[in-house]
Amino acid sequence: MKKLIILLVVLFLSIQGASLFAQTTHTSHNNSQWKESEYYYFNVPIEKIYSHRLGYVVVYRRGVNQMARMFLPEVWFTGVDGKGDLFGLGPGSEWPSMSLYYKNGEFSHIRLRVRRNRSHETWGFVPLNVNIDEHFKDIEEVHLEF
Repeated sequence: MKKLIILLVVLFLSIQGASLFAQTTHTSHNNSQWKESEYYYFNVPIEKIYSHRLGYVVVYRRGVNQMARMFLPEVWFTGVDGKGDLFGLGPGSEWPSMSLYYKNGEFSHIRLRVRRNRSHETWGFVPLNVNIDEHFKDIEEVHLEF
């Protein structure tokens, strides 16, 4: 019984010590050391993404019953200095999304998280007889419609 009481006291003191250490570590940081990022972002679920020879057409929800389209040039997703990143999602419950990043209030880059499997319900293809080439010309930045 004596050993059990000693064990409980040691356990209690070790938990309290860890708790005090965590509080000391947390409060020892000065708020002036935290630097606010110059980036902010919007993350939006993708309703549908269409593959086109010049890029991607992303359809997203813009309100309760409204949709909006965004045209993203293929060149943004190639090369080191591109404005876009494409991440392939495997099977699972995560829904495809896009994140638009802004630096100091100006568009910086976009990240698409889409299913690797192009047979997923969110993927579609623009038919060859539909000409939307004009929508991909001279795109320097994109903006979300709310």
